[in-house]
Amino acid sequence: MKFRNFKMVDYVVYGHGSFNQLDEIIAPHRKGDAPMIFLLDHFFENGAVTGDGKALVNRVPLRGKDKVIFADVTFEPKTTQVDKLAKQLKDEFGTVSGIIGIGGGSTLDLAKAVSLMMTNPGSSADYQGWDLVKVPGVYKVGIPTLSGTGAEVSRTTVLTGPTRKLGMNSDFTPFSQIVLDPELIANAPVNQRFYTGMDCYIHCIESLQGTYLNEFSKSYGEKALQLCQQIFLEKDSWDAECDEKLMMASFAGGMSIAYSQVGVAHAVSYGLSYLLGTKHGIGNCIVMNHLEPYYPAGVAEFKRMVEKNNIDIPVGICKGLTDEQFDTMINVSLGMKPLWENALGKDWEKIMTREKLRALYEKL
Repeated sequence: MKFRNFKMVDYVVYGHGSFNQLDEIIAPHRKGDAPMIFLLDHFFENGAVTGDGKALVNRVPLRGKDKVIFADVTFEPKTTQVDKLAKQLKDEFGTVSGIIGIGGGSTLDLAKAVSLMMTNPGSSADYQGWDLVKVPGVYKVGIPTLSGTGAEVSRTTVLTGPTRKLGMNSDFTPFSQIVLDPELIANAPVNQRFYTGMDCYIHCIESLQGTYLNEFSKSYGEKALQLCQQIFLEKDSWDAECDEKLMMASFAGGMSIAYSQVGVAHAVSYGLSYLLGTKHGIGNCIVMNHLEPYYPAGVAEFKRMVEKNNIDIPVGICKGLTDEQFDTMINVSLGMKPLWENALGKDWEKIMTREKLRALYEKL
């Protein structure tokens, strides 16, 4: 048996106010006058503040030719968006010292992808799959302002391409550095915080019940699950402790799936995202609401979390779709073979037929 040699994030800094160290952290990685490019979630474009009450855009440590680019993540990153950004930077600067992504999971994925496309030829769509990237990207830093997706630690950058939604999964994808500062997630919108938190919770359910499970994944997954339960079931109000716990749940949840996989909820939500543009966190919640046959205890607990936190999960989003549209979602979903195998075993294709998947989509 051959074991996978798992690539992790190179450096991690954690703690309230750790964002203030960003200037000194990135200083050794500056190459001449080549700039650092800060991809900042467009949520912060109009002076949105972080937990310390200061506008985040004004805290970015710009030097020389450094540039802030506000990343429009209204929809999840597309290969066309990645290619356009990489071309823009190459045309303007030739090369850059690094890419620093500051925002939610979509912004972090965008930063990872742009870093890779600064050095790899062709389109990012050419690298959607497993281990297709052959050249390291430029230095890249991930700084989450939402927690739950695990994008800060994963070896993938999820992109919607011309024909599919699939990540650039490679050992060159993980960040060179991450900055985990709980102050940055303190003012996150309540619904958005819940949806990304549930992404983490669902990671744990899928990982811990998957056929790929091992003690490495189990150790991280159990801790992340415990933190999610404390935050979304045991706490009566949100406080700084919740921010700390959710940030570490996201980290541990991401680590758990790194050596295993996610499952049915993610596989089905990829189809929703590709066809309807449904954001990842809310898409997982929409699907999880209907997965009692696969994760009975997890779905029951998920519904308690939804009720306790007064969250409305959308329903009827697939109503009125055509056969062709259903087929598109089914094709995207069934293309996620490792996810289905983790969830249902090696004979998953006999279990999850197109008809059964169509019936599931019709319920959403």
